[in-house]
Amino acid sequence: MSSLLSSAEHSHLILVDLQPRLLAAMPEPDRAGMLKSTKLLARAAGLLEIPVTATEQYPKGLGATDPEVLEALPAACRRFEKTAFSCCEAEGLRPSLEVTGRRQVVLAGVEAHVCVLQSAMDLVALGFRVFVAEDAIASRDPAHKRNAVERMRQCGVIVSNAESVVFEWLSDAAHPQFKTLSAQIR
Repeated sequence: MSSLLSSAEHSHLILVDLQPRLLAAMPEPDRAGMLKSTKLLARAAGLLEIPVTATEQYPKGLGATDPEVLEALPAACRRFEKTAFSCCEAEGLRPSLEVTGRRQVVLAGVEAHVCVLQSAMDLVALGFRVFVAEDAIASRDPAHKRNAVERMRQCGVIVSNAESVVFEWLSDAAHPQFKTLSAQIR
């Protein structure tokens, strides 16, 4: 297995701050595409038994995770509240990552240039191989998203997309979940 490919055995999916008030600030059609890609990742992770974590930035003011996203999350998804922009600062999140022994993290969420970027940078610094699904992140200003993606690339984050990640997780058309997941992509 190449460490340059995302692996179901080694991955952890983190969904960053997919809350109604933050999502409402994202431009259409970016928001719709990002939600579609995020839900694909969440459903695939659930089927493939990949741990999923969701963070919520100041939920008292911004609301809990969006109901549309919640529907796609596996039952075992852990949710962490935070006020810091990096998810790594959410109380209990780092130990929950470490205990799995998985060294790859796939990121999706908002905003690309703030919470996703800072989370990615911190995860790289902690020694994780970080993947960001470019079609599963958004910023209010598309220029800020482009800048964030470039900065993450410069720091060693692998920029991918949700479909590539899912097919890397599957690895083979003979995988028992291949038909189920490929049908969701079409």
